[in-house]
Parts: sequence; structure tokens; C-alpha cells
Amino acid sequence: MPITRLLIEDFITQAQEQPIVDVRSPGEYEHAHIPSANSLPLFTNEERKVVGTAYKQESKERAIKIGLEYFGPKMVKMVEEVEEIIEKHHTKEKRQKEEKKIFVYCWRGGMRSAGVAWLLDLYGFKVYTLVGGYKAYRNWVIKQFEKEYPISIIGGYTGTGKTEMLHRLQAMKEAVLDLEGIACHKGSAFGNLGQPTQPKQEMFENLLATRLYELMELQGTTHIWTEDESQRIGEVNIPIKFYSFLRTRTLYFMDIPFEERLNYIVEQYGQFEKEKLINATVRIQKRLGGLETKTAVNCLLENDTKGAFAILLKYYDKFYNKSMHNQRENVELLMHKITMPQVNPSLNAEQVKRAYRNRVVSSTSL
Repeated sequence: MPITRLLIEDFITQAQEQPIVDVRSPGEYEHAHIPSANSLPLFTNEERKVVGTAYKQESKERAIKIGLEYFGPKMVKMVEEVEEIIEKHHTKEKRQKEEKKIFVYCWRGGMRSAGVAWLLDLYGFKVYTLVGGYKAYRNWVIKQFEKEYPISIIGGYTGTGKTEMLHRLQAMKEAVLDLEGIACHKGSAFGNLGQPTQPKQEMFENLLATRLYELMELQGTTHIWTEDESQRIGEVNIPIKFYSFLRTRTLYFMDIPFEERLNYIVEQYGQFEKEKLINATVRIQKRLGGLETKTAVNCLLENDTKGAFAILLKYYDKFYNKSMHNQRENVELLMHKITMPQVNPSLNAEQVKRAYRNRVVSSTSL
């Protein structure tokens, strides 16, 4: 059966719930890839280097011959790996009903994907390749950040339980964009505690674009909740065009008393090792100030976690208030403040939902 070459939009659409293989080198895949793709490298990192050098310094024909020498001994193993990928991807009933489809891409949609596609087609798979390869996919990713989305922002000072509220809203069947979840970081100097390793910037962008596509194109979402964030989340940055757009959206600001937020923060972060808390505090010494840093560290050394976080919370309140106003024009018009007595993600999620509904009703009745 013929190999089908797809442009990026068709590839993205048709590959939903289908197995995808990335035939680039392990190093390329590790750096970033289409989120649902499996790694099936045609060449190792070293082999890719050798082939590339031959292509540049000798000729295309010489590079192809070297590539074929590497490819030949791997053919059987690659076919078996694809069989395993399909086996794991589909239920037994679905495998029996459908032909064995596989979606393949390399860097530019050139010789690597063509070679693997030829092999898999020869074996009997129905093969789809991506025109333009991963490079075309990256262009698609960037375009997702140039669109406008029906997003509302949940804001509030540190310790208001914004992330937990997002999770509660999601449990209520609301559409949610969890930026911190995608970034594997909670945003502050303490944000990496208890989190997996962050994705690299390019992979973060791929994951973010995929989530936006899922919400809008696959789920047909009409409204999305996300949390108010700085552009930088740990070691990754929200793409500037998308971040600039977020700054124009309505901000539902949860106004919760300092003491309530402090107790919540102590409960959330007090469980971590003292050394990690001290190291995180020292990392913001320049912004926190020498005296405040010393006092907070001493509190931690004396097991006065609440005293330490009281100092830190005052700093983050000032920082958030400043950034909230500096990064938004007409913040007073965008901000809808909601007074809440305590940090209670379930109750507060209901209150924010009501505020949103009331705002929508009032705007449509004008």
C-alpha cells in the first residue's frame, strides 16, 4: 500500500490516538519531540554525526551508503519495535478491527523518515509521514501562541491555593490550562520542591501548544481557566506572544487574609527538608535582602517554619502586587476582586465560577 505524505495540520489531526515514531537520533528526541511520539532512532547520536559529516564534506551519495550500512542490521529490530509500539498503543479489539497504522517523522521529512517508512510499508504497515518533519511541527507550535483564546485568569497572592483551585475546577468539568503542571514547577524559589525534572524550553512549548490544541480543536472548549503566572516558571518561559495575550484577560483575584495564606503555605511546604528550604531562601537573597534572609534562615534553623514563611510571604506579596500592575495596562479594569475568608479550593472554585457567570450575564445584558 502506498505511503501517505501529510502536511502538518493533517498529520496532527489524523495522528490523534494513533502511534507516532520519531526516527531522529536519541539526542534530538531527548531535547524535544512531538509529545505523544515514541523514539525509534534510525541512527545513534554518533552515527548521525558520521553521516552528516560525510554529506557535508564528501557527497550525498557517500552519506547514503554509510547510512545504509548502519540501517541494514537494524531493520528487523525496528520492525519488531514498531509492532510492540502498536501492541501497547491499541487494545486487542482495536488492533483486530483496524489496519496497522504508523505515523513517522524525522527532522525535515527527508531521507531518515523516507527510509524507515519504506521499510515499514514493505512489511505491511499503513505508513504516514510528515512533510517538512519536526521543523514543520515547530512552525505549527509557534503559530498556536499567536492565536487568541477564551481564557480567564485566576489570581491572588501566594498561598491562595490557585493551583489546587484549578484542579478542583477541572474536577468540575471546567476546561483548565495548568501552566505549572506543564512546566513541572510551582513558580517560586520553592517551586521545584517535590516536582519532577522540568522539560527543556522547546519541549515545554510543544506540550503547551498540544494542550491548547486539545482544548480548542478536540474538546471544542468555549472557556478556559488558567493561573496568573510570571513569564518565567522555573527554568522555562511562557512564549512572549502568548504571555502578552494573557496579560489582557480578565483577572479573578482571590483576596484571602494573610494569616490564612500563611497557614496554608506552612502546611504545603513545611514538610520538605530544612536544608532544601534554606537553599531556596538563600537563592532569593538579593531580592529578599540580607537581613530578612538571615532572619528567615535562622527561623528555619530553630524549627520556626511559620516565622520563616511569614517573612517570605510578605516579600512575595510585594513582588506579586508590583508585577501584577507593571505587566498589565488598566489592571483595575481587568481585575475582578473576590473576597474570600479562607483557603478552601472547593468552595473558592465555586465562588470564582459564580463570579465568572455573573460577569458574562452582565456583559451580555448591556
